[in-house]
Amino acid sequence: MTTQPLRNLPADLDPHGLPKHVAVIMDGNGRWATRQGLPRIAGHRRGARVLKDLLRCCKDWGVGALTAYAFSTENWRRPTEEVDFLMVLFERLLRKELSEMHREGVRIRFLGDLSALHSSLRREIDRSMAETAGNSAIEFNVAINYGSRSEITRACREVAEKIHQGALSPDAITEDLLARHLYTTGSCDPDLLIRTSGEQRLSNFLLWQLAYTEMYFTDALWPEFDRAEFYKALLAFQGRNRRFGAVPEAVKEVLTA
Repeated sequence: MTTQPLRNLPADLDPHGLPKHVAVIMDGNGRWATRQGLPRIAGHRRGARVLKDLLRCCKDWGVGALTAYAFSTENWRRPTEEVDFLMVLFERLLRKELSEMHREGVRIRFLGDLSALHSSLRREIDRSMAETAGNSAIEFNVAINYGSRSEITRACREVAEKIHQGALSPDAITEDLLARHLYTTGSCDPDLLIRTSGEQRLSNFLLWQLAYTEMYFTDALWPEFDRAEFYKALLAFQGRNRRFGAVPEAVKEVLTA
């Protein structure tokens, strides 16, 4: 991604210690709406506005990629009215926001099995990815009809088919090879995962990609997740010691003394 000048970065955040890629599980839209005495769909509308502001904040503060869990393979079990509303909302938002995101240099990608989506939504998805493919200010990945176990299974099938056709030797299978068959191929793995509403589980989201990701859980519901909440998450991230399985230098000195 192209390096952008930072805007309004809080003074106590180290610009060199920011995550390159943030993933979010946007939980609590329905609960927020219920607490406000509103229908659940009002929570989804508010949540979409929060996501838009977070994307702009990531760009302003120097985070190069944002991946949002918008709709899981399990979400089809929700009431039909809510699912239908979400699909219409996705389509309307793409039509409404695409021009602005394109002007701001956002590159949009969609992760998941898009074949199950309505044809009109798929057309908007294809158009948005094609129009923004050359942008480099920030990468915005939207996981829709996404499930990580399904993604990994799909990748294994593709690799197995290549072996069956004689195009690939089993000895050639590596982690990098399998990663290239995932929906996220071409993107770096998230450095930070944020989940709202007090839930502390992955819910079948990016199970492969989150192997070394720092996780941050907050009781704030997604419609309440503003820049102040994002700042708290980044501050917590910068307080972590990311060793990736290695021994810290201070410990090495003690062991070798």
